[in-house]
Amino acid sequence: MNLTHLLAAHRASGRSVRVALIGAGKFGSMFLAQVPTIPGLDVPVIADLDPARARAACAAVGWDAARIARTRFVERGADACAAEDVDVVVEATGSPAAGIAHALAAIEARRAIVMVNVEANVLAGPLLAQKARERGVVYSMAYGDQPALIVELVDWARAAGFQVVAAGKGTKYLPAYHTVTPDDVWSHYGLSAEAAKRAGMNPQMFNSFLDGTKSALEMAAVANATGLDVPEDGLGFPPCGAEHLPLALRPRAAGGQLAHEGMVEVISSVERDGRPVIGNLRWGVYVVFKATNDYAADCFRQYGLATDPSGRYAAMHRPYHLIGLELSISVLHAALNGQPTGMTREWRGDVVAVAKRPLGSGEMLDGEGGYTVYGKLVPAARSLRERALPIGLAHGVRLRRAVPAGAILSTEDVTLDESLLAVRVRREMLEAAGATPAPVPA
Repeated sequence: MNLTHLLAAHRASGRSVRVALIGAGKFGSMFLAQVPTIPGLDVPVIADLDPARARAACAAVGWDAARIARTRFVERGADACAAEDVDVVVEATGSPAAGIAHALAAIEARRAIVMVNVEANVLAGPLLAQKARERGVVYSMAYGDQPALIVELVDWARAAGFQVVAAGKGTKYLPAYHTVTPDDVWSHYGLSAEAAKRAGMNPQMFNSFLDGTKSALEMAAVANATGLDVPEDGLGFPPCGAEHLPLALRPRAAGGQLAHEGMVEVISSVERDGRPVIGNLRWGVYVVFKATNDYAADCFRQYGLATDPSGRYAAMHRPYHLIGLELSISVLHAALNGQPTGMTREWRGDVVAVAKRPLGSGEMLDGEGGYTVYGKLVPAARSLRERALPIGLAHGVRLRRAVPAGAILSTEDVTLDESLLAVRVRREMLEAAGATPAPVPA
């Protein structure tokens, strides 16, 4: 509530908040669109594998020629992390391997790091956050993306003295979506392949939103930031509208659909027969909370909150999120308050690779949103017990044996390249969690 005043004071002292952006895709471009309207916020360096594309993105979002001319465009994210004129690094590549490398580089350079890259955060966030704490560096989730907004709602409920029962987001979901591939993704979005191509939309990336992988990653991030539990066998995606949150997202013992209080869950905006849910929360986030005394429950009724029949369970929700358009909130909190807008604090949830179809020995996995696997949210303890292959390492690796459709893949089902940074960091994280890593296949 004080960021604009802090930024004005910072600017009055002759300083600006300086950002290095890594990845000038859709999320990064949305952030760049807001920069010219926030006095005191500067982006002196942008890293992208295609600097010309990044320069074009700046022009497309309305940057004038002078602003573009004074910005450095580089190919390597490591160069952006090491830049002397940077206070905060924003990692927005979407690549788990790149995200881990850039986070480590930013932490080593003692730069605050805002991780748009939920893939990297779920794959190795507990270890990255620990390294950031040891260096006195802010390691933050990205405001505007749903996980940070959910964490904010959870913190609001707890700070107000309520018991958090459930938290999560809405999405469009049907069970059949788990097997959708990039070949048929656009029909579910109401687009033709040609229209999507003209708009520059990546079918594999958009398929990760549809097949449940992105929802699993985001809820793992929320659980790891808040200490909420995750479902034992994956998200349930119950159809639910905003007004029915206190009814549906109660424990089963109280008439709801949760195994117990204190869980993450994603709600579907469509019924199982495809009909739209009335008052659906497809683009929003929510928290369900519980009054801890009769007086608070009476206040729920007096002030018009929708509750369950007991009057104890209520909910707050935010119907929309603006993604990169809100990212500056994280940047300014990190630079001016020295605080994250949500961060990984423990390892409670993991996202494991599940076969979309029968997979044969020798097949190459193609990762998040692809043709071979989707990501499923499970408790970290189950992932450890089953030595599951995380979705973040399920790209460009070859199967050593056949895997049936619907099965969780094990690290022993594939050949991992132990020289890769992401593999080594993941193993270090498991060891820090007290796990015995799976043996390296011969």
